[in-house]
Amino acid sequence: MSSKGKVLIAMSGGVDSSVTAWLLKEQGYECVGAIMRLYENETAGLSQDSRTCCSLEDVEDARSVARRLEMPFYVFNFKDDFSENVIRRFVDAYEQGRTPNPCIDCNRYLKFGGLYRRARELGCDFIATGHYARISQASNGRWQLKKAVDGPKDQSYVLYSLTQEQLAHTLLPLGELTKAQVREIAEAQGFVNARKHDSQDICFVPDGDYAAFLERYTGHSYPPGDFLDEAGNRLGTHKGIIRYTIGQRKGLGVSADEPVYVQKKDAASNTVTLAPNDRLFTADLDADDVNWLSIPAPDSPIRVTARTRYHQPEQPAVLRITGPDRIHLTFDVPQRAIAAGQAVVFYDGDAVLGGATIL
Repeated sequence: MSSKGKVLIAMSGGVDSSVTAWLLKEQGYECVGAIMRLYENETAGLSQDSRTCCSLEDVEDARSVARRLEMPFYVFNFKDDFSENVIRRFVDAYEQGRTPNPCIDCNRYLKFGGLYRRARELGCDFIATGHYARISQASNGRWQLKKAVDGPKDQSYVLYSLTQEQLAHTLLPLGELTKAQVREIAEAQGFVNARKHDSQDICFVPDGDYAAFLERYTGHSYPPGDFLDEAGNRLGTHKGIIRYTIGQRKGLGVSADEPVYVQKKDAASNTVTLAPNDRLFTADLDADDVNWLSIPAPDSPIRVTARTRYHQPEQPAVLRITGPDRIHLTFDVPQRAIAAGQAVVFYDGDAVLGGATIL
């Protein structure tokens, strides 16, 4: 049987990328496996035996599956790229009062940046990952990114930064399957990771304590400052601006006549503004660093649905181009706790039209 092409499969040691490899092998592709070493535990201030992604156990799990499928297997050192393009951007965003999304940066700069270039160097026609999303080609030749069949597992939100060239050379075989089906395949094939738990938190902050990570990583302490109300009146003292996220209520330690939430952070003045819940809603946002996927940039306002957070249900809105790399969205219904630094991704049905970074 002739090969459909040579594909470099991004393997993590998890069940999704392992089943991706099996599926593509079954479909007649010449498969090569690779795992990315992104950081040492010490980089994140963790002990050697801390359970994180790209650990030695993950490498061995991925290698085991590759051996089972008789695939070549590589371990690529992307630590410098990851430090510069993911961890550094994460740190800078928090220090500037924004809320970053490092998974999007990892996909943009590492999986579909560095790994994509390695695939080319190895003579591969495609790169493949275990993401739950779909890629198709429209009748006009433009490549489209679409939501996965398994709605709760859909990962199209974190893939909005792909280019037309990358879409044309990317395979996402899990987009048509449910997670349950993927685990069934892994068990049927006897993969060592068939029941391995999915990673939940940011990989280099496995305990979810972002503030502690930032202090360990930078060696900085982040000074206390003022909690303010919307009128600028002082309500109390915060413990460092990095410890708070937009919409947060717990752990504020502020007495008020009614429940208050984080409405705004100002890194320049080191202040955190608190407000009642109904003051956290807004119908408008601006965003830049726009990437258009399923359509070229429109020349007039368009109706879309949009997400401002990963697993948020999409909300209807009107999108307008306001600059060479900038958009304005007006939602039909005001949205709660929109955070600068997060992605807004806009859809037409299942198709990802594009995405941008919220200002």
